[in-house]
Amino acid sequence: MASETSSPKRESTPTMIPSSSSIPQKRALLETDAHSPAVSSPLNPVQQNNQKVTEDSQQTMAQREKRTKKESLKKRESKGVTGTSDSARASPAPKQPKENPAEMAPLRYKLAPPKPTDFEVSRGPVFTPHHEVVDTEGRTLEFFETSDHVYNKKNFHYNHCIADPAFPSMFYYRNTEAPPFGTHLSFEDTASHMYFNRLGTHVSTDKGFRMCRANVAVREGRWYWECKVTRGILSSPSSSSNEESHGHIRLGFARREASLDAPVGFDAYSYGIRDVSGQKVHMSRPKDFFPPGEDIKEGDVIGLEINLPSERLHRKVVTGQYNPAVDLLDEDQHTETEAPNIIRDRIPIRFKAHIYFEKIDYHTTKELEELMNPSPVSGTAASNAEKPNPNHSVPALRTLPNSWIKVYKNGNLMGTAWKDLLAFLPPASKMVQQPGGREALDDGSVGYYPAVSVFRGGAVETNFGPEFWFPPPGLTSPQSGGDIEMEDAPAPQTNGNGTTGPEQKLLRPVNERYDEQIVEDIVYDIVDEVGFWAQQGFGVMRDGRAGGDGSLAGLLLAAGGGREEIKELVQDD
Repeated sequence: MASETSSPKRESTPTMIPSSSSIPQKRALLETDAHSPAVSSPLNPVQQNNQKVTEDSQQTMAQREKRTKKESLKKRESKGVTGTSDSARASPAPKQPKENPAEMAPLRYKLAPPKPTDFEVSRGPVFTPHHEVVDTEGRTLEFFETSDHVYNKKNFHYNHCIADPAFPSMFYYRNTEAPPFGTHLSFEDTASHMYFNRLGTHVSTDKGFRMCRANVAVREGRWYWECKVTRGILSSPSSSSNEESHGHIRLGFARREASLDAPVGFDAYSYGIRDVSGQKVHMSRPKDFFPPGEDIKEGDVIGLEINLPSERLHRKVVTGQYNPAVDLLDEDQHTETEAPNIIRDRIPIRFKAHIYFEKIDYHTTKELEELMNPSPVSGTAASNAEKPNPNHSVPALRTLPNSWIKVYKNGNLMGTAWKDLLAFLPPASKMVQQPGGREALDDGSVGYYPAVSVFRGGAVETNFGPEFWFPPPGLTSPQSGGDIEMEDAPAPQTNGNGTTGPEQKLLRPVNERYDEQIVEDIVYDIVDEVGFWAQQGFGVMRDGRAGGDGSLAGLLLAAGGGREEIKELVQDD
């Protein structure tokens, strides 16, 4: 009887066998195990185990959600937020989708009315005599310490501005220039402890390597400038002393992201020529360039020529639309110009007797930092395994086709130091992110700037044209009404597909870029003013009062009071 009673129990055991739908070779594959092996194993549990794991994970997530709600409640109680229901605390409002930074409107600020002094012509820095030296030509050179002006640092870039009564919106101000007028080394775009002459064309320091940039940037075309070494490696060392140099210098081109507290060529954002052995330096890697024993000594004149493709081709490169089989030929035949999309987020600030536009500056990118690092450790090392090229997957590592930097010494071409320069238009360059700011915008300041570095007594005199000490062949001659001195035509550049590159552009002095930059500032100021005026409905004058005679007194009366003062900027020396 005992066996009879136990047999039915044994007959009931087949109910525990998996159903036909769960037989391994015929079971329906779920989306989560579509790539799982057909045979179950401890590493591949059957469907029931998967369901159990899913239920456990759901319970775990539910516990985490409860814990998050408690933490949120504690935070609200600590802030003194009361009177809300539990459901309101447990169900926070969903976040709104983030707007596209490129579609956001320019930053607007509530500005104080301009002061009478804001309509006066901008003043340059205060010059305080620092030291004098005698150069190889017997000239006494006087260097001054500049003060009472801002420095481009702390992720901000500054330009002089002035109040304009012709601007009816509440923006009030436009770009302007301060003396000395013309192309020169910038007093604001420089490191500290740099000493200049009054024209801003001569620079020296008594500290370690530091850099200053010119007040103009080149963005397309062929440009030339030169500089004379007035203090550096001695051309004929004196036998009575062991002194071999009065300091050191480096010359080249630098972008906005290049560090001012380092020599030209220190990072990926600058290209420099070193006086010792005439080596070329990029990313702190010196390479032989001049013939052996050919130093850059006192009295030598070094000329630098840069060639950049058109901004139209440049934008194709940085946006990933560059096709070398088509665009290089089209570059040669393309005659019409395409205006860049310049967007400037800026605010006028007051510093002592000056008014400046404060703009967010561009910052270094991790891809170029890793490119400079000989032993990359981050996740971008894989992308850096591919050398920079025009079609690189990373915008910051894309290069400009048919771009180069040539170097001259005392009128003799020493060769092409670099080809395929790194692109600089956004998104290859990115702005420092600030609350309410936008990234990957072109504010008109990006480009390659003539740059000079000096070290412990080294001194350089710059010459941006039009009268050069050693004019290169092919340079536009202002005395001949724009004619050029002919040179042997270079051989057509052949691309990898057998086609030829664009024709040789005219070589121009960098000082002509200064006039172009002023015209661009005028145009962009008008565009900004029209945009701000349109947002106020046109015809609405500054304080909501229409009309006015346009005079300074009338403007100040129309501006009225009751607003906060412009924020004051106090910058450390």
